[in-house]
Amino acid sequence: MKKNNNFFKSSGFWILIFLAVIGVVTMMTRGVGNQTSQAVTSTEFIRNLENEEIKEFTMQPGAGVWDIVGEYREEREIEKESSTSDLILFDDSKQSTKSFTTRVLPNDATLSRIGELSEQSDTDVTILEQDQSGAWISLLFTILPLVIFVFFMYMMMGQGGNQGGGGRNVMNFGKTKSEDMSKKNVKIRFSDVAGAEEEKQELVEVVEFLKDPRRFTALGARIPAGVLLEGPPGTGKTLLAKAVAGEAGVPFFSISGSEFVEMFVGVGASRVRDLFENAKKAAPAIIFIDEIDAVGRQRGAGMGGGHDEREQTLNQLLVEMDGFGPNSGIIVMAATNRPDVLDPALLRPGRFDRQITIGRPDVKGREAILRVHARNKRLAPEVRLEDIARRTPGFSGADLENLLNESALLAARDNRKQIQ
Repeated sequence: MKKNNNFFKSSGFWILIFLAVIGVVTMMTRGVGNQTSQAVTSTEFIRNLENEEIKEFTMQPGAGVWDIVGEYREEREIEKESSTSDLILFDDSKQSTKSFTTRVLPNDATLSRIGELSEQSDTDVTILEQDQSGAWISLLFTILPLVIFVFFMYMMMGQGGNQGGGGRNVMNFGKTKSEDMSKKNVKIRFSDVAGAEEEKQELVEVVEFLKDPRRFTALGARIPAGVLLEGPPGTGKTLLAKAVAGEAGVPFFSISGSEFVEMFVGVGASRVRDLFENAKKAAPAIIFIDEIDAVGRQRGAGMGGGHDEREQTLNQLLVEMDGFGPNSGIIVMAATNRPDVLDPALLRPGRFDRQITIGRPDVKGREAILRVHARNKRLAPEVRLEDIARRTPGFSGADLENLLNESALLAARDNRKQIQ
């Protein structure tokens, strides 16, 4: 059922609808002029009227002319003009008809002549009032294709944005892709983070300031405007950020550094402004930028002569973090495993006041990490986590989690009830 719903929301479905509507409009417009009737000139019409070959006709005033539709006394054979758009199976070059159409100018001499000949030939004449719907139909067929085209382009832009931008259409390039993690009920807490006790303590201060800022401001303290988490891959930088999101109880906007930069100039800077505007509306709030080295690299080292899109984004980020505008109540957290490539202006006090290095855990940290990841695993009595911690020097938290997961997979493969 979900598959069908996705089809109805896809751009291919709207393409089919667009083509179908165009086909119907084309058939309607062609159908109006494809009725089996003979189009004659006004001179030929008057000659047929003199020869008493016309049985009856109707006259109706139009846009500067009189439209005449009538019927011959006897059927006539007419030749139909062939068209490449007609189907060959139904293409008949000769047809017979009793109907005809023509137009005459509304001058007194012509109308008087038609009236006299009609009386002499005993031809029934019907005069109709001017049809007001003709102008509306003409206007409809003129505007309808334009309306359909605009609607089609709107739907295409909307679907393109949904398929590639997390529910956003292509007109919202400058909008940020960040999401408020506090609305997703993050369940990770500081108790789920092991092996980084000192690093946790520095982040606990950030959470406590957001919960009770008066305890710090009464002593004249200023909470760090930014906290940079740096360290090797897999040491738990993003996990600590998730724990802060779960503990803080304030809006927590998370975004990756690579999501700022696009192929369009100025989009990255616009997204930075939009991100901080959203955070200011929800202050106190936390902004977390993962892999900030994607946008925070040192300026002047790019191929764009020091003024490429990435550097414009970095300049806007520097201004938002510590510029002339007030930025109270917002704490910026960032994570990177390449602090050496970051711009010095980004690392100065006032922007990232506190830089927390998260290294590989020691033997006690590795044991604590193993115990966290072994909570939901059935271990055999002879398994001693402290022995495993001593035998895994240099392992990061991600390595230890993967070690326990692989052991569980091997136990399941051998149909064992416990991990040995």
